[in-house]
Amino acid sequence: MRKPSRGLAAALALVVAAGVAGSMGVANATGGHGHGHGQSKPKIKNVIYLLGDGMGRTHVTAARERYYGADGKLNMEKFPAVGQVSTYAVQQASGQPGDADFAPNYVTDSASAATAWSSGVKTYNAALGVDAKGNVVPTIMEYAKLAGLRTGNVSTAEITDATPAGQMSHALLRGCQGPTYSDAACQNPALTGGANLPTTDVRVTPIADQIARNNTADVILGGGLSRFDAADESALEANGYDVLGSPTSQTVATKSDLAGASSKKVFALFNKGNMTIEKYKRENPASVQAQEPTVAEMTKKAIDLLKKGNSRGFYLQVEGALIDKRSHANDAAQTLEEMKAFDEAVKVAYDFAKKDGHTLVIVTADHECAGFNIIEKGTFTNAEATTPPANADSGNPANNSTPSRPAGGTKDPVRSSGIINGAGSGDPANFAPATFRTPDDPAGVVDGTPEASLWLTYLSGNHTGADVPVFAYGPDSDELEGSIDNTDLFGIVGGALKIVH
Repeated sequence: MRKPSRGLAAALALVVAAGVAGSMGVANATGGHGHGHGQSKPKIKNVIYLLGDGMGRTHVTAARERYYGADGKLNMEKFPAVGQVSTYAVQQASGQPGDADFAPNYVTDSASAATAWSSGVKTYNAALGVDAKGNVVPTIMEYAKLAGLRTGNVSTAEITDATPAGQMSHALLRGCQGPTYSDAACQNPALTGGANLPTTDVRVTPIADQIARNNTADVILGGGLSRFDAADESALEANGYDVLGSPTSQTVATKSDLAGASSKKVFALFNKGNMTIEKYKRENPASVQAQEPTVAEMTKKAIDLLKKGNSRGFYLQVEGALIDKRSHANDAAQTLEEMKAFDEAVKVAYDFAKKDGHTLVIVTADHECAGFNIIEKGTFTNAEATTPPANADSGNPANNSTPSRPAGGTKDPVRSSGIINGAGSGDPANFAPATFRTPDDPAGVVDGTPEASLWLTYLSGNHTGADVPVFAYGPDSDELEGSIDNTDLFGIVGGALKIVH
């Protein structure tokens, strides 16, 4: 096991400070999306940035229809400003958009997306807090901390995972999480000229080590206790954190521990890995996992802690991570419950912002996951078919494409053995849709039946390159309207908090 030198935090502070000095005065170039409609607006003191990992437009629609019906709305859909965000990454060693050596990668991962909104630069998949050529770039949470704001980071994933880590670390490879160091997980010789960097370099320092020592976030809540060890616990305590649970004994914190926390700096991890899905906790209320707080409970507590004795303001990032992880698994039932849980965290932020009057709330996603789709009741997908659909147009033969398929559209009984959460639930090779009742269905209709009105399917088990939605409430929320890029979010947040100009 290797730990960083005691000079790591100081070295990083110098790098970040240099980055701040070099970036001041240019941030609006990345976020230049206007400043409202010429009206006087309340001063923004706080920004709450909520990220539904993997949440595409269809995830929002499906969750709305599942829980509130066709005429209902999720909390995020009640926000006055709505837009869409492009999410593409770049290839390793690429320049930025507009550079001669710019080389896009149209489907991002969570790490490059987190770097885009945290630092305002495009980078390669797997990179955190570095540009595509491996240079350290400061994050918006580091800017906020240096400017005297309180800071918080909440996630239902391991806190060392890409989205939360994107605010608190700098790594050539996102897999360099800890607690142990390895060249395979941390080094990237393909980017660094074929040689390994010295292990004192922050870019190859395990993310858990960085988080425990750099003081970037005052309140840290989530999963991933197994990434931290006794030395990390000592470092956290030396930095003034109230550590709930214990990395040393690998004792996870509980929601009761969180409820009793009152310190200005709190570190609490509630699972050794990712936190537990809400569906399991709901179905197993007596389980150990049911002692984990919800993302809404963590969000409320984080806000309560961050606003204590705080005149400058705060920046809080909240991630509903399991939307993505359950979409990768093509489990629609679990995905929908994670969407609802995340939207309840949105309500916590929304309610606070409405009372506070000086808080900008942004809700968006890093990317879409798995090509989530709503299909017509009673129909089936290409994945269930013996052949793709016919593409002949008998009225105009010129409308045929190549190859021409004059016939198709029949189900393959081997690939479609019944609704995947109903009659076909025992078949692991089944490609059929999952079906769910909605409030609009007649009494007696249940999930997993042909009568249920919401039919959901997936395109793949991976990310897609689709634009993602963004919703905003509060002063300057109109900055988020229309079409923006994920790098614009850096300038919008930094400008709102007056920490970059």
